[in-house]
Amino acid sequence: MKKIFAAVLILIFAFSGAAFGRINKKTVSRAWKNIARAENFPVLEINFEDDDEPNAWVAYEDEENYSVHVTTGLMEILESESEIAGVVGHELGHIKLGHYYNFELSDTVRAIMGANLERTDDLAQAVGKIDMELKESKFSREQETEADNYGVKILVKAGYSSWGLYDAMKKFEDNDYGTESNGFNSHPASEERLKNLAAQARKNNYDRKNNHEKEIDSLADILMGR
Repeated sequence: MKKIFAAVLILIFAFSGAAFGRINKKTVSRAWKNIARAENFPVLEINFEDDDEPNAWVAYEDEENYSVHVTTGLMEILESESEIAGVVGHELGHIKLGHYYNFELSDTVRAIMGANLERTDDLAQAVGKIDMELKESKFSREQETEADNYGVKILVKAGYSSWGLYDAMKKFEDNDYGTESNGFNSHPASEERLKNLAAQARKNNYDRKNNHEKEIDSLADILMGR
């Protein structure tokens, strides 16, 4: 009976196309738990933000004090559990790779630079401010790429397709939330980011057709409004 039900769900999905282009809270929470547990990271409840802008982030102090946030806008553009797992895996990567610690250090450096700029002429001050903006608006481009690579690896470790984060980032671009290549974007340009994610997905050698059970669970949640 279970196999018949699964087959019916697959058939419905095959004819529906992008009609199910939305994930729900249960799917997001399940994805986060799977990702966090794969790294033995403490699992807390997701904070769902009523915001049309597709986004996800972690407010982090330490492993005892952090919160994970996902916007309704992000849930609207994603279509599968592996996609949201890739996104939260990327965010966990920032923690595990020590980016928050590095960010705190660079805040201190910028504060010192800012104080020194007050003692320079106007031109040097302007150049210094631009330099600080270029170096980091939040995480650096290098750190974003590192978190992407981490996100792909943790997807596989948690049992998801290695293409989940690539597919999620493609949804951002398809919905006009991609980034262009210029000095003031902390995230890599969408084209180079997708190219890297595709290479990482192939490197981890986990086909996008795998993980049917998790995707069927996600689709069942959508169909039944759970």
